[in-house]
Amino acid sequence: MQCPKCHSTMEPIAMAQANVHRCEGCKGLWFEMVDHETLKHRAGELDVGDPVQGEQYNKIDRIKCPACVGHRDLIRMVDPLQPHIWFESCKGCYGRFYDAGEYRDFAEIEFADLIKDWNAPERL
Repeated sequence: MQCPKCHSTMEPIAMAQANVHRCEGCKGLWFEMVDHETLKHRAGELDVGDPVQGEQYNKIDRIKCPACVGHRDLIRMVDPLQPHIWFESCKGCYGRFYDAGEYRDFAEIEFADLIKDWNAPERL
């Protein structure tokens, strides 16, 4: 599987309860349908990338699904509980891609997230 952002190889991470792949380059994460919810308690060990680098890759949009045959376009999404988190999702397989640092942020809702949400730019 190739990363939809930096096109490096995405390696599967051995997890008994879910399927997740991590990019060897940008450290973005690909989750199969609903596996992002199943693994929230392990976000710290899965999302090991640099959030600053992740922010740079987050500016890249119009990317393709790394899992679907035909590589469907991924849809840019905003987490409704934390609108400062922007991720990509596939409307075919329902997989999700999180840039480095996004999944750790997604897994933990803290007071600081309220401030981030107030200052989050509108996603176009």
